[in-house]
Amino acid sequence: MALVDLWLNSQPQLAGKQFQQIIAFAGAGKLRDGSAASNELRQFLSVVPSSVLRQYAIECLEGGFSESGLALQEVVNEVGHRLGFEVEHGRYRGTPGAVGFDGIWALADSRAIIVEVKTTDAYRIDLDVLAGYRRALNVAGKLKEDSSSILIIVGRQDTGDLEAQIRRSRHAWDIRLISVDGLLRLMTLKEEVEDPRTLQKIHNVLFPMEFTKLDEIVNLVFSAAEDLKQEEEQLDAEEEITDGKKFVPVSFHDACIQKIEQALKTSFVKKSRASYLSSDGKAGVVCAVSKQYERRGERWFWFAFHPHQKDFLSALQKAYVAFGCGSEKLLLLIPRDTFTPWLDGMNKTTLEDRFYWHVHIYWEDDSITLYRSKGFPKIDLKPFLVN
Repeated sequence: MALVDLWLNSQPQLAGKQFQQIIAFAGAGKLRDGSAASNELRQFLSVVPSSVLRQYAIECLEGGFSESGLALQEVVNEVGHRLGFEVEHGRYRGTPGAVGFDGIWALADSRAIIVEVKTTDAYRIDLDVLAGYRRALNVAGKLKEDSSSILIIVGRQDTGDLEAQIRRSRHAWDIRLISVDGLLRLMTLKEEVEDPRTLQKIHNVLFPMEFTKLDEIVNLVFSAAEDLKQEEEQLDAEEEITDGKKFVPVSFHDACIQKIEQALKTSFVKKSRASYLSSDGKAGVVCAVSKQYERRGERWFWFAFHPHQKDFLSALQKAYVAFGCGSEKLLLLIPRDTFTPWLDGMNKTTLEDRFYWHVHIYWEDDSITLYRSKGFPKIDLKPFLVN
């Protein structure tokens, strides 16, 4: 049975296994260019949670097992995919006539990054060779030299010697450096924010930029902080309107997604705070959660639904909106094509540069109902409960 099938159908068999053991289960158990083991491992890494990717990266750097450098290359390329890049995997070992890049990460705006992965900076890197890769890939039509750059990803955070080498070289404006830990932290940040504009700023950090002026870095930190506060502020305002008590954030997205995976028999990977995508990119879920509100015997839940979430779902073959009401035990799963026509009857809040729809769901005895604006009928949501 392939690794990805084991994960989807028999996760307990893989629980607690070290990365070296996981690789041994793939194909013939050896990472080789074009091998079944490599293909199986890539499929497997595409469905595991980001926390598992982080653990595997740590094992590659601290364990020092056979082929740990090749394994780290696979983990890093999957992180690139999670960051929103289109990833082309490179070769493990150089061969005559082939460009020896570790990965190419491309964006829809034609920008691209040539990735070089190193477990350590103990050995001097020939920057001219990396620049040669870039020129060769430009000639081959894989990227444009004037809109591409080189990113060296190193296992250690103490990279002072390598930084100095880059600064002194004639390639200083084309090469940037980041630790594996720094890259993993960017992935975690990306999964905790929701605004697409913040994702663009995360991408920009990985490309060369002039750092005499620090506004771009400040903008990323500020945007991320604002994005993380946004939903809380929206819900806080709703709480203040309804009963005057302080809002206490809730988060049980992962528990909801586990139930949804069982219901749809599909594995989903987190793309942002509320958006999840299947490993084949064909199915997706926007999962929103709410605490339970109570007043004078009424119980209800409140959610914000954003235009960019609608756009995310619109691009997919199969898509759903999920609402976790109080906990994963009361979970609604509504097909996109059923839900989006309902938006016309929902209240909206418009701010300076964005707006969102209000989703009000009331729980009354054995019924659960979507309330919309005056003049629009209520909608019975009981058929969409996930048992």
